[in-house]
Amino acid sequence: MAISVTIRHRTTYRYHLPVRLGQHRLLLRPRETPDIRLISHALTLTPGATVTWAHDVAGNAVATATFPEVTDCLLIDSLATIDHTAAAWPIFDIAASAITYPFLYSNDEWTDLGALTVQQYPDTLGRLHSWTRSFTGSHPIDTLVLLKELSHGIADRIGYESRNDEGTQSPLQTLDRGRGSCRDFAVLFVEAVRSLGFGARIVSGYLKTSLEDTIGSDGAGSTHAWAEVFVPGAGWISSDPTNRSMGSFNLIPVAVGRDIRQVMPVTGSFAGPSHAFEDMSVNVLVTS
Repeated sequence: MAISVTIRHRTTYRYHLPVRLGQHRLLLRPRETPDIRLISHALTLTPGATVTWAHDVAGNAVATATFPEVTDCLLIDSLATIDHTAAAWPIFDIAASAITYPFLYSNDEWTDLGALTVQQYPDTLGRLHSWTRSFTGSHPIDTLVLLKELSHGIADRIGYESRNDEGTQSPLQTLDRGRGSCRDFAVLFVEAVRSLGFGARIVSGYLKTSLEDTIGSDGAGSTHAWAEVFVPGAGWISSDPTNRSMGSFNLIPVAVGRDIRQVMPVTGSFAGPSHAFEDMSVNVLVTS
């Protein structure tokens, strides 16, 4: 059954004095998937801007905003309505050739996955690979069980913390600290499965839930990051190690990419004195 969901995402930048805004890259339009149908999307910018739309190499809808005026405040207001049909307990139709790990991608799959199979962070001593191998046990192992145990293992090992500062920890930093945000969990998971030969990508979007025990949400919804792993037959399987979940029941994707930097909701710049920036606030409301 389809559930109508509305996502209101407002980002506000404030400056101590008028500044000239550079181009801003906005990833705010939800992706359509077999489980999601986009009904409407409106993007409002204050001050007014010239907005052009394009799809990037990953098929994300990218809005590029150019601002003609100087301003001491920038408001980016995104309002989307979708139909969401993801099942709470999905069944993944994995191809017979990939039911157990290790398995081989076809030549075409391997070519097309390309950089999504390559680790993006240095692991010269093989620490991450060795840690990840501890979940494979004796070969062969059920592929879905392996992905679930790795997701649960990250949640068991790493404590969640909300971090508002910019940047993402490397996988080894997250393992060493034993704490991280949802984006740190997602990067660790993606790099771990890549070390095993899987193709995987980072996803940014929204967490839709009213459950108080769901990590990374205040009950009204929030921006979120998770992972997708490509498994023949089933295709891209969502995995949220922050919440030990598989499938997209509570997830609304906006952008996918090889690296976390490629899927940030808002990126941009301004020209002005270094002390001009005052603060930034983000408010997300996801309602069914």
